[in-house]
Amino acid sequence: MGIEMPLKVAEVIEANTTEFTAQCYELYQAPPFGSLVKTSTAPVEIYGIIYNTTTGSIDPGRRPLARGKEESKEEDIYRIHPQFSSLFRTECNVLVVGYNEEGRIHHYLPPHPAHIHSFVYQCSDEEVYQFSQSLDFLSLILASQGKSPVPVEELLAASLRYASRTHPERGEFLITAGRELTLLLSKEVNCLSTILKRIQGE
Repeated sequence: MGIEMPLKVAEVIEANTTEFTAQCYELYQAPPFGSLVKTSTAPVEIYGIIYNTTTGSIDPGRRPLARGKEESKEEDIYRIHPQFSSLFRTECNVLVVGYNEEGRIHHYLPPHPAHIHSFVYQCSDEEVYQFSQSLDFLSLILASQGKSPVPVEELLAASLRYASRTHPERGEFLITAGRELTLLLSKEVNCLSTILKRIQGE
C-alpha cells in the first residue's frame, strides 16, 4: 500500500474519556459514518470512529427557514445567499476506540481525553489497515450501546465495511470479524443477525 498523507477535516470542540465532538472545517464535509479518524494529544494519537453527524445553525436559537421555493437546484440557494455557509456548521461525534503511543496501537481507552482545538484527521488507508489488524475495538463499540442516537449494530457494521476496504482479502477480514462478533454477541442473536446482514456480500 502507498503512503497517504492524513487529511485534516475538523477540530475538537468538546471531549471526554470515551468520545469527542469535532466541528468540520467545511460545511457538509464530515468523514463518512463508521470511518476512522485520529487526533493528536501529546504524547499519544487518539483513534475514534464517526458515529453521528449533524448540521445546523451556529446560533441554536435560530432555526433555518426554507428558501428554495423559487429555485430549481439546492446549489442556487447557497449561490444567492453565500452568507449561509458561515451561518451553519457541521459537527461529528466520535467514539474513542484506541490510541497510538510510541508507534504501538492500543485498542482500549487512552489515559487522557482529547484536547480542545486539537486537529482531527481522516486516517489513511494504511492507518485503517494497521488499526484493524486487531478487532479488540469492537468491544468498545458494543459498550456504547444506548449512549448514541444510532443503533450500535449499524455502527459496528459500518465500521467493519469501512475497514474491510483496506484489506487485500476483504472477504476473509469480514469472516474473521463475524466470528469475533459471534463470541461477543452470543446472547444477542437479533443484534448479531442484523450486523451480519449489513456486512454480507461486501
